[in-house]
Amino acid sequence: MGIGHSLYALYQMGRFVVPTVLDSKRGPIDRARLDQRIRARARSIVDGAGIRLEVQGGEKVRTDRACVYMSNHQSHLDIPVLFCALPPVTMRAVAKKELFRVPLFGTAMRAAGVVEVDRADRERAIASLQGAAAAIADGVSMWIAPEGTRSRTGELGRLKKGGFHLAIDTGAPIVPVAISGTRRALPAGGRSIRTGMPVRVVIGAPIETTGRDLQSLMDEVESFLAAHVDPDLSS
Repeated sequence: MGIGHSLYALYQMGRFVVPTVLDSKRGPIDRARLDQRIRARARSIVDGAGIRLEVQGGEKVRTDRACVYMSNHQSHLDIPVLFCALPPVTMRAVAKKELFRVPLFGTAMRAAGVVEVDRADRERAIASLQGAAAAIADGVSMWIAPEGTRSRTGELGRLKKGGFHLAIDTGAPIVPVAISGTRRALPAGGRSIRTGMPVRVVIGAPIETTGRDLQSLMDEVESFLAAHVDPDLSS
């Protein structure tokens, strides 16, 4: 287990947080510059952890319109892995409100366009997704973990409806993404990164949401994740 690699990952996060907070004091941050910073730090974290990343389906990623990316959630490493696995797209995340309480980190997330969601209050959670809808209208894709939290067993949890409502309301396609192996590298509640772990990312074809009903979309995404999350890598 590598506590040193965990400290290195925190260092790389600092290299994102500090300049982003400073940039926010000067006014709106250039989107392309921020995209480049996010991808660079994600690559540093993934490479620093020695993750052996395998990506399937990257050619299916749409760059001509904003999408809602939905993946299973196993680890804090999921987000840097996704930014390394996906071709360069402008993407932000929906994150729980507790993360925004972390000094500086919360400020950086708001400046970067991460959308805050209160999972304990359904009405406020739905209202907060209006910010995500505005981002999509502005050409920014969103990442959502429809399970709502990290799996502690590697098994797929019950999917929540919020992200699907967002996709239907905005007409954005849903891109399902199955992540396997990040839990072995850094499980929920873990503090030390286990280095050299294989991680597989399988990207599905975009699912058009226009004219689709909520349950059929949820069933389709759940079926994709269940079929492509590798239990041998996720246990």
